[in-house]
Amino acid sequence: MLVAVFMGCKQGSAMFFVKPEMMEMFGKWGFGKTGLMINGAVTILAAILILFPKTFVWGNFLMAAGILMIICFHLLDKDFKGVAIEMPFLLLNLLIIYLQHPLKTV
Repeated sequence: MLVAVFMGCKQGSAMFFVKPEMMEMFGKWGFGKTGLMINGAVTILAAILILFPKTFVWGNFLMAAGILMIICFHLLDKDFKGVAIEMPFLLLNLLIIYLQHPLKTV
């Protein structure tokens, strides 16, 4: 769970602060600076939501949706290496949802 939160915050901040490598990747899909910043803010929000038991599932679904969007863009470009890079992160979010929050009370 902490790995997903760390990666979400790391990638979200890279998008939010419009790092050149993020702008290059998302720019080819038609994202502007504002769109990239919004996507980064949503990714950071999703990572924070994962930390709390009541918003855990919503955060994971939001994070998985963002990863799935990136996978779909890679598939449109026929970039299977990009898909292969993103797939473990999508599977990690789905596994975390299956395992549930560690502090959740029954």
